[in-house]
Amino acid sequence: MNTNRRGSGRRPAGLEIALVAACGFGMAGLSACGDDPFAINWTPSPDTVLLYSLARPELNLVSGFNFRRRQVVRIEGAESTGAWDMAVDTREGQIVLLPPGALGVESAARIAPMPGETFESLLEAPSDTLLYTASDAVPATVGTAYVVRTERYAGAFGTRCVSYAKFEPLDVDPAAGTLTFVFDVSPVCNDRRLIPPD
Repeated sequence: MNTNRRGSGRRPAGLEIALVAACGFGMAGLSACGDDPFAINWTPSPDTVLLYSLARPELNLVSGFNFRRRQVVRIEGAESTGAWDMAVDTREGQIVLLPPGALGVESAARIAPMPGETFESLLEAPSDTLLYTASDAVPATVGTAYVVRTERYAGAFGTRCVSYAKFEPLDVDPAAGTLTFVFDVSPVCNDRRLIPPD
């Protein structure tokens, strides 16, 4: 009986044999027998970002951020779609975080506040989808870490991917209309781990 049907979740037998042979002969690229050769090794690379509130009257200020691309984005209107995962605004005198849905933009991007967690202590994004918001303004609070699930993108072999990022506000200034935060993002498709695997 053929157990290698499409969609069975098994790797092709030929591929498994090739991997075993490569491990047995110590081919370069496999660090040790038993390691997952499909694992993506990545290095933490936290960085700091300054964003400006959408409520500021100046033009051409960066108010949005694309975590996967690690890029600031100018959001000139709701038509600025697909290029950002989070924007910063001022609501009732408070700096808030906006997923695209809060501005009427259809997106897979979500934000989850993680009270009691810090940037350093947050190791994995939550699996509970109820912890994420798609359309509500989230208050930005120093001392609280947040998780962002990014907009969807095309991965290898046609896979639909999201990435997960973590960030923590370092400075929230409602009077100036600014937010400074530290962040990092996993480059691995659909993986909730926020630090590299061992």
